[in-house]
Amino acid sequence: MAGLSSPLRVCRGILKELRAIHGPTYNRSLAYNYVMDQFRKNKVTGERYCRAQHEANHDSHTYLCLLASSRTHQALHNFYHVKGECSTEQAAGMVGLRLPTQPGGWS
Repeated sequence: MAGLSSPLRVCRGILKELRAIHGPTYNRSLAYNYVMDQFRKNKVTGERYCRAQHEANHDSHTYLCLLASSRTHQALHNFYHVKGECSTEQAAGMVGLRLPTQPGGWS
């Protein structure tokens, strides 16, 4: 398994996702306060191996993945499902296809 990236990078990634969700007032949200408290509580200590710190790092990676995936899913859902009914030509154009102009597929 590939090594996990630094906790600071993960924290910045989570804050970026929170900013995308809440807008410019993200630093006043409960989620922001909780994330910052957890990262402060689980700072790297002088111990050689700290199981709780490693688990917290893994949990933070999982949370970052959840936030990024949820945002991507919502963007795709809005792109493909908000327009209601559309013609066959429009549906084909959405996915990058063209309908044949004559029967049998001849141009």
